[in-house]
Amino acid sequence: MVTIVDYKKRETQDGKEFFVLELQSGIEMVKSRETGKYYATVRKTSIPTTFDEQTCSVLVGTKLNGTIVKQECEPYEYTIQETGEVITLHHHYVYVQENEQDEKVKLYSQEGVLEATI
Repeated sequence: MVTIVDYKKRETQDGKEFFVLELQSGIEMVKSRETGKYYATVRKTSIPTTFDEQTCSVLVGTKLNGTIVKQECEPYEYTIQETGEVITLHHHYVYVQENEQDEKVKLYSQEGVLEATI
């Protein structure tokens, strides 16, 4: 289950405005590779919409069936806002509807990506 926590206005390359919904997963506990201690985190992603701003604002707080999964992608640079450090990432997070999760696992398995990464 994911929750719509916010929305943002974005612009296409040709200047058209549209809105995206910001999605957030439930809390998960992750063990630090460096310290071995657990910390709480959530996964976040955004999805484009055809909605106007008023519709998006009403949807904040709505829960959706599905999950946010880690998906491998081409490497890209990301700047950590708090420190200014630039790092290279090889993944992003995507929303997957509940009924598509098993299908995605099979697809990634056939492509050689480990099932545990999604």
